[in-house]
Amino acid sequence: MTAALRVRRSLEDLQNDYQAGNKTELENLMRAWRGIQALPADDQKSFFVLGGYHGEPFRGAGWGNAAYWGGYCNHGNVLFPTWHRVYLLKLEDALRSIPGCQDVTLPFWDETSENSLKHGIPWALTEEKFMLDGEEIDNPLRSFTFPVNIVDHLTSGDDPNYSKPRGYQTVRYPLSGLVGPDDREATERHNANFPDATTNTALLNANIVAWLNSSIVVEGQRINTNVHDLFVQCLNAPNYTVFSNTTSAAAFNDNAAVKVVPLEKPHNSIHLAVGGFDVPKEGDFSPIPGANGDMGENDTAGFDPIFFFHHCFIDRVFWLWQQRHGSTEQLEIIAGYPGTNSVDGQGPTPGTAPNSWLGVDSPLDPFMMDAPQGPRTFTSRDCVNIETQLGYTYGPFSLEGGSLLSAAALPVEASHRVHVTGIDRTNIAGSFVVALYRNVGGERHLVDSEPVLSRWHVEGCANCQTHLKASAVFVVPKSLGVPLSGEGLEVVVHTRDGVLGGTPRLLSVGDPGKGSKFRLRVEPLDL
Repeated sequence: MTAALRVRRSLEDLQNDYQAGNKTELENLMRAWRGIQALPADDQKSFFVLGGYHGEPFRGAGWGNAAYWGGYCNHGNVLFPTWHRVYLLKLEDALRSIPGCQDVTLPFWDETSENSLKHGIPWALTEEKFMLDGEEIDNPLRSFTFPVNIVDHLTSGDDPNYSKPRGYQTVRYPLSGLVGPDDREATERHNANFPDATTNTALLNANIVAWLNSSIVVEGQRINTNVHDLFVQCLNAPNYTVFSNTTSAAAFNDNAAVKVVPLEKPHNSIHLAVGGFDVPKEGDFSPIPGANGDMGENDTAGFDPIFFFHHCFIDRVFWLWQQRHGSTEQLEIIAGYPGTNSVDGQGPTPGTAPNSWLGVDSPLDPFMMDAPQGPRTFTSRDCVNIETQLGYTYGPFSLEGGSLLSAAALPVEASHRVHVTGIDRTNIAGSFVVALYRNVGGERHLVDSEPVLSRWHVEGCANCQTHLKASAVFVVPKSLGVPLSGEGLEVVVHTRDGVLGGTPRLLSVGDPGKGSKFRLRVEPLDL
C-alpha cells in the first residue's frame, strides 16, 4: 500500500486533546458513530447490520438454523483474533463513509492504562450527553437503540429470551437487558433499583477497576490475579495457536508446568465485567444479582458500542504480540491441535461446515474484500499484517516498554495443576465464571478464574448440544504454599443464579469429584 497509514489512537488521547481545546477528532468520532446508528436498519453500513454480525439476529445459516452457532463470530478457535480484526475494519470503514468523517479511525480503550486501572472506562464511553455542532445529543458511544424488533429464532418454546423490541436500549452493569416474556417483569423490578445514571456509571467503573486490579496476599506476598496481568502474561504465549484462543491454551496447559494465558481469556473477563459479573472475590460474589448487561453475552455484545473499543484494544495487543514474536508476516497454526477445528469451542459458524479444519485460508464470513480476480471472502492470510495489508497502524499504549518488566511477565513456577471438567451448560443460564480459591486462615482468596461466554438457553441450539460440557485448567503458583495434598484449594462455579451445586468444592489429590455438578482432578507437579 502506498497511501499513508491511518493511525488508531487511544481514546484517552482523544479525550485529552478535546479537553485541551483540540476537539475535532473526538467530535468527528461522535459524528461518525451517530451517523451509522441513524442509517436504515437494512443499510449494510448501518450499526444495526454490523452489530448484528456478532450474534443475533442470526444472519446466514445461523438464522433459525439450530445446526449452527447463532452469529458469525469465532470464539474458542484459532480464528478468534483474525475474525474480529476484520470485523473492526468493516466497522471503521462504515464510520469513514459518513460525510465529513472520512479521516475517522476507531480508537481503542486502553484497558491497562493508569487511568483505566484507577478510574475504569473512559468518560467518552459513559457520559449521557455530548455537545456536537452546538447541540446536546445523546452520546452514541454509550448505548444503541434498536430501530427494529429482533426475534430469537433459536430458542425453543414460546419464550424467546434473546428477543429485543424496537426501541430497546443496550445496557451495562449494574442494569439488566433481559426483556423476553418471562424476564420482562423481573428486569423492570431490578432496573428500578438503579434509576440514577451517574451512580450506575460509578458502579460500573468500580467493577472494572476491581477486575483490572485484583490480587491476594499470602504470607505478606502480593500475588496478582487481575486482568491487567493476564494481558501482560498473554504476550508470553510461545506461538499463535495457543495465544489465539482458550481451547488451544487449555490443551497446552493440560501438560504444562508454566501456564499459558491466551488473548481470549482477559477478553472474556472484560466482557463479563462490563456486562454484569463482579470480580470473583472472597465473600459474596455478586452483591448486585440480576445484572445482565448486553456485553455479557455473545448474542447481544456487538450492539453495545463499547464492544468495538474493547476489541480494538484486543487487536492492539494482538499486533504487539505479533511484533514481539516475529509474526507480522505469517501466523503459525499447529495442524490438528485443539482449537483448529470448527467443532471446537462454540461450534461452526455460517460459511464453515462442521468438522472442518481451520487455518489461515479459512473464510472469515461474512466479510468480503476486493481481489484481482474479483470480490471474495476475507481469510486470515489477508489480515496478518495490519500495515501492509489493511492500511492502518496503532499509536502508543500502556503495554509497551516498562509495564512488561513486571513480575507478571515472568514464568510462574507451579505446585499443582487443577482440572475442572464436566460443567453442564444446560444447567446454567448464560455466561458464568469458574473460580479457583486458596483458603488462607479461614478466608477465601481468588487464585485464578475462567470466564465462560455462553448462551442463555443452550437447549434451543442443536449445535450447542455437542458443546455442553465446559472445563477449565488452573496452574497453582508455588508461592501460594499449597501442600502436596491440595488442602486449602476450592473451586466455585459462579452463575447468575448463584453457585452451581450450592456450595464450593474442596479439593484434594485423588478426589474424583463424583456426585458433584462437575468433576475435579488435582495433580501435584514435581518441579
